Amino acid sequence: MASNVGFVAKVFGLAAGLALLIKGVGPLLTIPDPAVVSGVLVVLPSLVMGVILAWRAQHN
Repeated sequence: MASNVGFVAKVFGLAAGLALLIKGVGPLLTIPDPAVVSGVLVVLPSLVMGVILAWRAQHN
């Protein structure tokens, strides 16, 4: 039980740290045109999965 509480505390701490980092650093970042960002976010997961599957197919 103690290990579960420790794990939850670690996850909560990491999530809180990430939230503070995003809140503090996020406004300082310059984000390009939303259309470009949206396109990259839509295409990138499929591209990554395609590369991973092609790599696995070559090695099997």
